[in-house]
Amino acid sequence: MPLIRNAEQVEDRYRRIADDASVPEEGAVLLPAAQFLAGAERIAGRPGATGVIWPNDRDVAELAPYLGRLALVALVFPTFRDGRAYSQARALRERYRFGGELRATGDVLRDQFLFLRRAGFNAFEVRKPEDAQAFCDALQRYDVFYQPAADGERGALRHRRNAGPRLRHAVTELA
Repeated sequence: MPLIRNAEQVEDRYRRIADDASVPEEGAVLLPAAQFLAGAERIAGRPGATGVIWPNDRDVAELAPYLGRLALVALVFPTFRDGRAYSQARALRERYRFGGELRATGDVLRDQFLFLRRAGFNAFEVRKPEDAQAFCDALQRYDVFYQPAADGERGALRHRRNAGPRLRHAVTELA
């Protein structure tokens, strides 16, 4: 499954650990939520990079005490019609100030790529290889947005304010 991180197709360095498998001390691992929470203090303090697969029916507030020690949170989209992971992503970025990798997993469709990015995701597991390039292209197609969002992009109003009086005047005349 292709992985897109920051608009580039990359190799996934995280090893997924099964529910009943032991967690290795070294290397980057991606754990199911139940396994992570069962040994959270010990696991979050391991020297290797640690990530958690967080289902969309659990409150992300449970992760708050560990976010400073997690390198990755993978939020699950069980179907493309279930958008709860969008809300989880916004909460992680805006309320809890999570600065690590926020990965969209599951039923992620091409039509959702830009919206996922705006919600704060910066990595995406894509099921179809042909969607990987389409996603990279979508992320580079737009560089100014009107609405504020969790992705840190400056809005159109801030672009205008920072552009100086000459550009503001030209934009006003065009409108």
